[in-house]
Amino acid sequence: MRFLRLSFLALLFAAASVALRADEPAGAAPLSQSQFTAVLARELSSHFNLEGDLQLEFLRPWSSPDRVARDWQIVVVEYPSVPATAMLLRVRLLADGEPLGGEVTLTLRAALWRDAWVARQPLTHNATFDAALLETRRTDLLRDKDALPAAVGDRSYIFSRSVQPGRVLTWRDVARRPLVRKGEYVEVSAADGQLSVTMKGVAMQNGAQGEVVTVRNPDSKKDFSAFVIDENRVQVRF
Repeated sequence: MRFLRLSFLALLFAAASVALRADEPAGAAPLSQSQFTAVLARELSSHFNLEGDLQLEFLRPWSSPDRVARDWQIVVVEYPSVPATAMLLRVRLLADGEPLGGEVTLTLRAALWRDAWVARQPLTHNATFDAALLETRRTDLLRDKDALPAAVGDRSYIFSRSVQPGRVLTWRDVARRPLVRKGEYVEVSAADGQLSVTMKGVAMQNGAQGEVVTVRNPDSKKDFSAFVIDENRVQVRF
């Protein structure tokens, strides 16, 4: 009889469990913290066009909503003005399309991890950029805002100042290699319809490709602006 009584209770428990599960939509699940932060990281990266691995954590304790859903939607209502190591966001949660309470303000700690350049050996002022002289280090670019990402840099750059080994490079350590140098003669071209003119001018400042520099007509002594298009070549655009 005891065996029968236990079997009967087990059947009742199983039936109750089935009934409870039947009340929940198939595939429904609670909103996990990792799922929540992953969506927020994706939305912030898209909004600010961030490159790298954005990692977020709540500065205040967070607990999952007391319900389940097949489809959780996280809508960012208000973004911070700029990405930073600490950010405030206003979000709204929807469970299967239904709003879950009002808007919530979240306080987040953020880190944007990306490879940055580090000097492997001494770097010389005005030397051509050479990746063989460098190595990479995983760096939080929200904390080290000036760190130079490893995706930046080729032979169109130079080292704008000397750098000691072991230091993370910054944007101030590199510059575009000037194709036009102050005081040197440059070839100036200009076109207006079918009319094309070429002349000599004197560069009044250094300029890299695509930059606008001031050029002086050596005969009239008048200055004008032109785009740097190649080594010692500029173009006037109308």
